[in-house]
Amino acid sequence: MATVRRAVFHGGAALLMHNGYNSLGGLEIDKFIQKQYGGHLQYLTIQGLAFAWFAMTLSLAHDSFPSLPFLRNLKRYVMIIAMPLSVVISSIYWTLIVYFPTLIVQGAKEAPGEPNSSADTVASFRIPLKVDLLLHALPAVSLILDFFFFEKKYTNKESKIAVPLTAVLYGIGYGVWIEHCANHNDGVFPYPFLTENNLYGRIGIYAGAAAIAVGSFRILNALHL
Repeated sequence: MATVRRAVFHGGAALLMHNGYNSLGGLEIDKFIQKQYGGHLQYLTIQGLAFAWFAMTLSLAHDSFPSLPFLRNLKRYVMIIAMPLSVVISSIYWTLIVYFPTLIVQGAKEAPGEPNSSADTVASFRIPLKVDLLLHALPAVSLILDFFFFEKKYTNKESKIAVPLTAVLYGIGYGVWIEHCANHNDGVFPYPFLTENNLYGRIGIYAGAAAIAVGSFRILNALHL
């Protein structure tokens, strides 16, 4: 019975994440993204969603085939990336969308001579709340619940070595990738708060995000019984 509950949880989470991504189709923000070099893969949100979906899918596979332990081992390695990444995404996104929406909503720059254009553009590029929750809340919530209820905590070696190393390498990789994309998109980055900063400011943001990832993982791991 416990295995069935795990399978329902993992399968349901993976399905909802898949539906959240598919729900972007046809929205104004999706039309904008499709025209950009790098497309959806520029966005940390989409990368985090992909890792979270993969972790849930691996969990479902292990629920279905418990005699294959490599599936769980692979899932735990994916979680080292997926869980802190989802926390970074959720914490930054919801803070900015509530208090500083023009820093996170693409296309929100005010057009010259049109004093109301900024607000109108923000509204047109905002995604429906249901989709917003599936993309920016569900991955973090499902991964954290999965970690506390269905996984054992990570070792001190994994927490002190593997997690920081992974966060730094991922931060560098993502930074290089979106800098490359911006060069093809007339200097426009996937998030306005990156576009408005110079290179040194962006490097600071990448480093700060990596630090949040490491810190959040260690806190969650310390809270795990």
